[in-house]
Amino acid sequence: MISVAIDGPAGAGKSTVAKEVARKKGFIYVDTGAMYRAMALYMLREGVDLDKPDAIVEACVRPKIDIRYEGGEQCVYLNGENVTGLIRTGEVSRAASKSSAVRQVRERLVAMQQEIARENSVVMDGRDIGTKVLPDAPVKIYLTASAEVRAKRRYEENLAKGMEADLKQIEEEIRLRDEQDMTRKESPLTKAEGAVEIDTDQMTAKEVSEEIIRLIDAQ
Repeated sequence: MISVAIDGPAGAGKSTVAKEVARKKGFIYVDTGAMYRAMALYMLREGVDLDKPDAIVEACVRPKIDIRYEGGEQCVYLNGENVTGLIRTGEVSRAASKSSAVRQVRERLVAMQQEIARENSVVMDGRDIGTKVLPDAPVKIYLTASAEVRAKRRYEENLAKGMEADLKQIEEEIRLRDEQDMTRKESPLTKAEGAVEIDTDQMTAKEVSEEIIRLIDAQ
């Protein structure tokens, strides 16, 4: 078994690259961010006050979140409902940043993620994989890119999906998310010790994937 931990800020291309690396190496891809988003979606649906940590703690033990593979794609299930297409909105993103800052939320989801890694070779991406979830992973990557480039990528992704998109608003949300992720008390976004930093501003997803595969094969 081998674990690959990929961290980095929102929009750096983690999910795209992680999926491709997992596909080429025959590993399991685990999008941890999707699990946090599913938790946030539950909070929003239940009307949980996300400015009250005690309310988040009480609610986080209730939902059941599953990762399933259907047609070769990862699908996220919340209490038996496929919510894969519902968790990428700005509202859910903002809610996830708040709920994920609560220690009990992270503890519950980290335990799920570590169990998956114990049983499979995995490529896992998120904000604290190399520092918290898989600190002993032999391959740790920190993907980064400028806020402008990340916003443009997210904007183009949304348009391709037929979603309305405002480039300026997306960039503002990304900068806010960066600040929240990097300054939160619980598992802040940071480069893990021993991680290889890859700046993706001038790289294609294919080039980044090939570089990570090279690092895996060197183990």
